[in-house]
Amino acid sequence: MKEYELLGVDGRPYRSTTPGTLGGHRRGRIYGRLDCPSALRWLARGHYARHRVFFADEATARAAGYRPCRVCRPDRS
Repeated sequence: MKEYELLGVDGRPYRSTTPGTLGGHRRGRIYGRLDCPSALRWLARGHYARHRVFFADEATARAAGYRPCRVCRPDRS
């Protein structure tokens, strides 16, 4: 069974058998959709991947201190 590393409400990583539904940037403390155009551009440039984190859901991302992406989640700000 495949395992995924997600961040919990305390901002610490944990193992899960379910993949995350949202991605985030550890340094910018931003989270958004996995298909966010802005995140995909940064990934293509190679600057983003080492700082990428994943969350099970929006409540967990917010509890961990991350804010919504203005590009893909402007209605959540």
